[in-house]
Amino acid sequence: MVAAFLITAIAGIVVWLVFFKFKWLRFTYGWAFFLLFFVAHLALVFLVGMRFVAPYSTDVKVIQHTIQLVPRLPEPTLVTAVYVKPNVPVKKGDPLFQFDKRPYQYKVNQLEAQLAKAKQNVLVLKADVDVAEQRVAITQDKLAFAKYQQKLASGLAQKGAGPEEESQKANAQLKIAQSAVKEAQADLVRARLEYESQIDGVNTTVAAFQAELAQAQYYLDNTTMVAPEDGFITNLQVVPGMVAGIIRAGGIATFIVDAGRYVLGTYYQEQLKYVKEGQPVELAIDLHPGQIFKGKVESVWWASGQGQMLPSGRLPSWHLPMELPQGRFAVKIKLDDEKAAMFPIGAQGAAAIYTGGGGFAVLRRISIRTYTWGRWLYPLPF
Repeated sequence: MVAAFLITAIAGIVVWLVFFKFKWLRFTYGWAFFLLFFVAHLALVFLVGMRFVAPYSTDVKVIQHTIQLVPRLPEPTLVTAVYVKPNVPVKKGDPLFQFDKRPYQYKVNQLEAQLAKAKQNVLVLKADVDVAEQRVAITQDKLAFAKYQQKLASGLAQKGAGPEEESQKANAQLKIAQSAVKEAQADLVRARLEYESQIDGVNTTVAAFQAELAQAQYYLDNTTMVAPEDGFITNLQVVPGMVAGIIRAGGIATFIVDAGRYVLGTYYQEQLKYVKEGQPVELAIDLHPGQIFKGKVESVWWASGQGQMLPSGRLPSWHLPMELPQGRFAVKIKLDDEKAAMFPIGAQGAAAIYTGGGGFAVLRRISIRTYTWGRWLYPLPF
């Protein structure tokens, strides 16, 4: 920087002495062209120095996180009340919109009744197990008596002391008793399976109704939409009487979050050669002509959408149109002043990053101050 100024000063003195003071040579068009060519190349020193020592961008915007407010309801639902007002700050958890809760309350009431019935039915299943166990005991006693009768009738028939018909009848009664025991045992197994059908110690039917009730309660709670974070809503179009839900695609409003806002500036890739995190930044915001705000480089987004290729069945074409702008990288900037960090979303301006000191940084400071003071007049017309 200093060398360029010295060369320019020495060259100016030499030209003045040779062509104007002592007039050793006549100042011709040829000499004028040569001197103009020489001065233009000296000017490149300042331009290149400012470009890399103090990168500058006029594509700077204030970025804020936004949340799409989408009703989490299973069916189209009537909006009954709007509690929020446009551009009025709200706190996290404050109610924003109220949807008609009656159909969801009815569903909750219905499932609560079904859950109570299912819990009562568990007691019935336990009683069924007790009844089945008693039936097994009774049929086993009958089976023992049938065995005794069959043995007695068979012995009398073999000795000729009793009719053969009684022996056959006793055999048939024994088979009936054996079948009755098997049937009672099967009923006991079924009763136990129904009673012991559990998930994590809870009857499956009860667990199913508990899950349905929890989902119904979730939808009932969502009939009141609350603020997800501290922030505000702009361009509010929701009014009582409109229907929102699965018929309406997307969100019904955009919620702008207060916390986490930052400034994002885009720079040509070659300008970021010496840019590092923590370097000082000066910002000129168009909303505040004549003011300069301080900040620091928080990070450089080393990525660009022009390097992304999506899966496709077609081969890429590399004949890009001439009007396609040169790809840029974004730099995330954190402002030092917390009050200055409350710029509205989308506010724009210019930013200069200082990778070093010296004369080039001084020229850039003059340049960005010229920009911010020029905002009092530009853009024209008034």
